[in-house]
Amino acid sequence: MAVTLNCDMGESYGQWRFGNDAAIMPFVDCANIACGFHASDPATMMRTVDLALEHGKAIGAHPSLPDREGFGRREMRLQPAELKAAFIYQIGALSGFLKAQGVSLAHVKPHGIIYGMAARDMDTARAIAEAVAVFEVPLFGMAGTFHEQAATQIGLPFVGEFFADLAYGPAGELLIPRTQSAVDVARAAARLGGALSEGRVAAIDGTPLPVRFGTVCIHSDPPNADEVAKAMRGVLDAHAV
Repeated sequence: MAVTLNCDMGESYGQWRFGNDAAIMPFVDCANIACGFHASDPATMMRTVDLALEHGKAIGAHPSLPDREGFGRREMRLQPAELKAAFIYQIGALSGFLKAQGVSLAHVKPHGIIYGMAARDMDTARAIAEAVAVFEVPLFGMAGTFHEQAATQIGLPFVGEFFADLAYGPAGELLIPRTQSAVDVARAAARLGGALSEGRVAAIDGTPLPVRFGTVCIHSDPPNADEVAKAMRGVLDAHAV
């Protein structure tokens, strides 16, 4: 069983610094780098690519809805063609920085609210999958949802994802906060440990939810994100994955 640890990173913008990427990077396997629509800018993308390569990490694109003010966490109704174009644009931007360093894009992981929207809506999921297919890399998403179904339909490699630092609703939906507070590290570690050993996670109402995944996501914006990264690395190592 090979399970990687990924993190959404490179989410600073201009002179505003967001997330402690330098402290988190040593513990993760994959860096999902923001592409400018919810956060980041050209200099931040280049700097984060350099940091990831310095630590030998796989690099994926982290595209979103065009919602910088809301950090990509407000619903917007783009037509499928608009969404596909927005994703190709963002993934292409990050791919340029990777090409400049002589490395290749490893995967794509959608950001924020569009991730949840695509899990529930096939047209949205297919638009994203079609954009990712242009770059011939795997899509990270939630197994058993339209993420996986859309990828399967078009022959796109898919990697199921588990969220260690987010709660799940009773229908299996992610509960994504508009703003981040400190993560309960012990609870997150227990959540991940249970998912690895039992293949399920408890929703906020106690409902047991089955989970399938090949990668675990954490976020860089909680104030104790570096502690979370270190702890989740420890759980994965303890389970020999």
